[in-house]
Amino acid sequence: MTLDPERDLEISRIIKAPRSAIWAAWTTPQSFAKWWIPAPALCRVAEMDLRPGGALTTLMSQDGGDFGPHLSACYLALDEGRRIVFTNALVGGWRPAEQPMMTAVITLDDHDLGTAYRAVVMHKDNADQTLHRDLGFYDGWGSVTAQLAALVEG
Repeated sequence: MTLDPERDLEISRIIKAPRSAIWAAWTTPQSFAKWWIPAPALCRVAEMDLRPGGALTTLMSQDGGDFGPHLSACYLALDEGRRIVFTNALVGGWRPAEQPMMTAVITLDDHDLGTAYRAVVMHKDNADQTLHRDLGFYDGWGSVTAQLAALVEG
């Protein structure tokens, strides 16, 4: 996948674990909830329908109290053990979302040390890309990628 520096943001790193472990962390609600939101905030997976058109819905709690909306998205593609594509431009059932911002493409490739992990987050224009970056994309996605690595590297 070619990165468009005007519209896309990227996080990549080598995770010292097999692709299967990372895939499981992305596709098992209990595991996903452990790393998807930067600590100390908590995540709850409300829906994870692992099929194109299926919903991915998460809730967040800043302090362990009430959980509120976090992500409402739709899976576009799932290539077993290799690639996950989802967007918040749609919600489950291919329905248009109220406030679309991005489409994420997660790829997992074999590497001598484990897995080459890459998350490319695409936006419709530079304004959305800049907004997402300024809202803390690198800190947020960087933190959750580190949490994912810590979980699967054990």
